Amino acid sequence: MYLNCHTYYSLRFGTFSEIDLLQLAKDNGVGELVLTDINNTSACLNFIRKAPDFGIRPMVGIDFRDGAKQLYVGIAKNNEGFLELNAFLSKHSHNAIKLPEVAPELKNAFIIYPFEQLLQLDKTHFLDNEFIGISIENLRRLPFSAYRNFTDKLVVQQPVTFRNKKDFNAHRLLRAIDNNTLLSKLPTTEEASETERMLPLEDLLGRYQEFPHIIKNTENLLSQCQVDFSFGTNRVSQNQQVFSASKEQDYQLLTELCNKGLPKRYSNPNDIVLARLERELQVIRKMDFVSYFLINHDIVSYAKSQGYFHVGRGSGANSIVAYIIGITDVDPIELDLYFERFINPFRASPPDFDIDFSWRDRDDVTAYIFKRFPNTALLATYNTFKYRATVRELGKVFGLPKSDIDQLSDGNFPLSKLNDIHRLVVKYGSLIQGMPNHLSVHSAGILILDKPVHYYSATDLPPKGFPTVQFDMIIAEDVGIFKFDILGQRGLAKIKDAIDIVKENRHELPEIDISQIEKFKKDDNLNQMLSKGKAIGVYYVESPAMRGLMKKLQVSDYLSLVAASSVIRPGVSSSGMKTEFIRRHREPERRKEAHPVLAKIMPETYGVMVYQEDVLKVAHEFAGLDLGEADVLRRGMSGKFRSREEFKAVELKFRSNCLEKGYSETVINEVWEQIASFAGYAFAKGHSASYAVESYQSLYLKCYYPLEFMVAVLNNDGGFYSSEHYIQEARMCGGIIHAPCINNSDHANSIKGKHIYLGFGYLKNLETFLVQRLLTERQLYGKYESLDDFIDRVAVSIEQLTILIRIGVFRFTHKSKPELLWQATFKLNTLGKRSAHPQLFRPKHRNFPLPEFNQGWLEDAYDEMELLGFPLCNYFDLISEAPKSNWMAKDMPRFNGREMLLYGIMVNSRFHTTSQGKRMRLSTFIDNEGEYFDAVHFPKAVDKYPIHGRGVYACYGKITEEFGHFSMDVVWSKKMALKTDPRSPDEPTYEDVFKLKSAKRKEIKS
Repeated sequence: MYLNCHTYYSLRFGTFSEIDLLQLAKDNGVGELVLTDINNTSACLNFIRKAPDFGIRPMVGIDFRDGAKQLYVGIAKNNEGFLELNAFLSKHSHNAIKLPEVAPELKNAFIIYPFEQLLQLDKTHFLDNEFIGISIENLRRLPFSAYRNFTDKLVVQQPVTFRNKKDFNAHRLLRAIDNNTLLSKLPTTEEASETERMLPLEDLLGRYQEFPHIIKNTENLLSQCQVDFSFGTNRVSQNQQVFSASKEQDYQLLTELCNKGLPKRYSNPNDIVLARLERELQVIRKMDFVSYFLINHDIVSYAKSQGYFHVGRGSGANSIVAYIIGITDVDPIELDLYFERFINPFRASPPDFDIDFSWRDRDDVTAYIFKRFPNTALLATYNTFKYRATVRELGKVFGLPKSDIDQLSDGNFPLSKLNDIHRLVVKYGSLIQGMPNHLSVHSAGILILDKPVHYYSATDLPPKGFPTVQFDMIIAEDVGIFKFDILGQRGLAKIKDAIDIVKENRHELPEIDISQIEKFKKDDNLNQMLSKGKAIGVYYVESPAMRGLMKKLQVSDYLSLVAASSVIRPGVSSSGMKTEFIRRHREPERRKEAHPVLAKIMPETYGVMVYQEDVLKVAHEFAGLDLGEADVLRRGMSGKFRSREEFKAVELKFRSNCLEKGYSETVINEVWEQIASFAGYAFAKGHSASYAVESYQSLYLKCYYPLEFMVAVLNNDGGFYSSEHYIQEARMCGGIIHAPCINNSDHANSIKGKHIYLGFGYLKNLETFLVQRLLTERQLYGKYESLDDFIDRVAVSIEQLTILIRIGVFRFTHKSKPELLWQATFKLNTLGKRSAHPQLFRPKHRNFPLPEFNQGWLEDAYDEMELLGFPLCNYFDLISEAPKSNWMAKDMPRFNGREMLLYGIMVNSRFHTTSQGKRMRLSTFIDNEGEYFDAVHFPKAVDKYPIHGRGVYACYGKITEEFGHFSMDVVWSKKMALKTDPRSPDEPTYEDVFKLKSAKRKEIKS
């Protein structure tokens, strides 16, 4: 009987989930229900999936509205009707067209016009599928309306938006947030009626007892509606099923690709390789994943044809088929990758292929996919209301002053001192927290479907211009839609750019072949860089944590790096198994402490769970779960899936099986805690191996072409560290760093021999159009010969020219900055306002007599800090107080267990929360010799001695050692003061020139 129900996916309108709606219906004895969210279908699939659990027959549709004004409700008769409704809504959403007041003719959907809307439309002609919706409130007016005679068109339309008064209050607050207005000024037209509640079915029918034809019409309408999707174990893959002409042809094509690629990967394949290949092909065919592999191969082939680099990772990297046909570059035989992690007969979903491209190439690859495959869309995610942001919004809605809002959002308030308004903000902030706020685009997921996208969902059109469905990854998998992950990363762009820069900067060298992975793995120079943590700028292995881990693990080969790539993940660390793995890696005797079954299952990692597939192995071989149950366990370790009934059932079976096998409760709990703590955050081994391949490629470039590589790093917005630090690293590699130069710099950084010229892009206040003009002019007509030449050729304001002069772009003139600034001011004032067009005749410039100015390196440093954000000199040269210690990072082993004073430039600092919920800080510094040292600021020191941005810090603390890696437990730290800018604050500045009075300007001009 309820044809118009809302959930909180009626964004900033509804107040509860689709599950809450089903529970509400069950509680009220309602056996069938129509979900119609406002201009949205996000909840539809999950509503259909969960309805049988509540004994309810589900139907779906859309509440079409213009803002808050309800136009009509569309209800799908069947799946084709759902497609029609989705396509209609999407057409208007994509093109930003207002929905019409009268619905189009739809063959497979019912349209219900609300009574109040019809009174305004004065509509008297209705198609067979069109009806008039009568709410309980409308029953009083119906007898006095002309529509009382349309007895065969009247149906029950009692909207459901609230459960209680609290929901209604939350709704009003959401509407005020949406309208960006005070609650007291929210128009009633922007909110729903408080009567939009679900009554017990018996009560609802009682309200319409004088209008039996309305009840009969409603029952008749509902009886004609049925939308079906298969879920869970009954689901069928909805991905594109055939790549070529038929499934048989697809299999032949995949086999041909394997036969063609086999010699390239294995020049002399042995029986193990051939058996693994045959086994995989048979399972892929049996499980109907052939087209999935061919589609991924097609995407990668396009990228290769365009010269784009890629990395194939995810569980698909465990596949020899993927390796042979070029989707991945990880040899599963070499790494003994677990076949069942990649695919097994119990696995309903295809393996994951996360395919990374350069951030610059990804959009083109995505555009190709949309052109190549007809039924394609991006996957959505839900951006939810976060507590702090929600409290801020509610504070504004209630008209609180900013100071109160700040205090409430920070959680810095005593409950006893809150007034009534404050309490309401906190109360409803907690209620609204977690509700969907707006739809966003999944970071990587692309759907390639067999049926039209609108068969499953309406779509939006975000700024990037690709249609996006309105449901997320969890719902997609439930209905048998499996995403293709197409990601963009900067690591690949660094590799590509570095190769191009080497080609341009060092013409004499042969072209770099970055695909020689086997050669790189065996290169001692690269492996030594790993073991010493000398990998700044190298993708995935440059962070302080990874640098420390590689030193502790003594990483000196590819396999060790693969392990480190997964060990560093938060799950392994939080379970305590990272420390245990390092111990067993360094101390062979300790390996005997491993449980014998676990040691047998995972000999390579000494019985420690390091990789994601270790969950499968342990669940299957240790606990006796079948591979299907083990895969449920692995997938259930992350996100919403953990709360699913099937996951809980598998956990119970895991424990009961272990008890039957005779394991003690202690061992069972220990193993389960390991699984539970890290499985959702660990990598599959093939995934880690893919990262390690890219790391070796970057490491090769860093080792043999360090300056070109660092320029590529800088030009791709760096990585873990700041640009300032990468510039320091380039200097440590022998680079000569120059501030932007008018004749040698581009927008990005450039290199000539060993000379690195910073780009104009670092000058944040420099206009992009000016940079484009000066670069175009230089390219067309040659270098600038002087300041006068530049002023003649490029139209520039004195403010913009001041930036260029102060950063030193005209230093080739050998004139001081103050002189250039005064000359520029006089000359531009003399020229007056100019057109941006080239001048036919150059004006004659006067040289104004000026006193001698002196500006030294210290003034330059202050200019650089202001304009670039950092100085180009050594920070140690800028401190005003001489260091009281000459100890360096290399001396830390001598002070092991004792306290010492170290001075360092702050490189990176981040907060960490202890197990007691207190804050601590982890910092990395470099000393005056460019060597790193790490410092830990425990809770006692973290607030007492705060870190205030970049600069030189004196750090005093106790030196500790863990597996050969030394760090400092900070007792106190202090930021060193800088030398004062020699330019007296009383002396007129360059900017004072701009403030000359009009009369003075005329005098100068004459």
